[in-house]
Amino acid sequence: MASQGKTYLKFGAATVVILLMLGYLAYTGVQDSKSYYVTIKELRTLGDQAYSRRLRVAGNVQSGSIKRAGTHVQFVLVEQDQTLSVDYNGTEAPPDTFKDESQALADGSFGRDGVFHAKQLQAKCASKYAPQQGIPANSMQPGQPSKSITQVQPPAARAVAN
Repeated sequence: MASQGKTYLKFGAATVVILLMLGYLAYTGVQDSKSYYVTIKELRTLGDQAYSRRLRVAGNVQSGSIKRAGTHVQFVLVEQDQTLSVDYNGTEAPPDTFKDESQALADGSFGRDGVFHAKQLQAKCASKYAPQQGIPANSMQPGQPSKSITQVQPPAARAVAN
């Protein structure tokens, strides 16, 4: 019986060690993948914390600021009266919607050189989702057909009308 108790004890200890290692790996994985969303103004006020955290910063791409070299792109984000130089050096080319005046979200880290070094880049074109010119945004009401339908009077109603 004593040898069977030692076997259970060894198995229990190995299980505890494995569970602790899995817990540690899960915790460090979450910490590494966590990114803080900040505005450009908040980024400037973070101080030394800005250099050690993974951050996400959004803004509009300044017209004429995009400089491309393959998948390497440099540009300037603008938010209200604040600007931020961004250096994107990712594995994928920027999306097709990434152009002047588009909204962009850069994910990466802020360098001591004052440049945001992005590893991921997302962009959307704000004009793509705006209503078309000449069509009011609220012209479509829920439950109404998308095209006008000419109403036809039933034959009995036409006879009375004549």
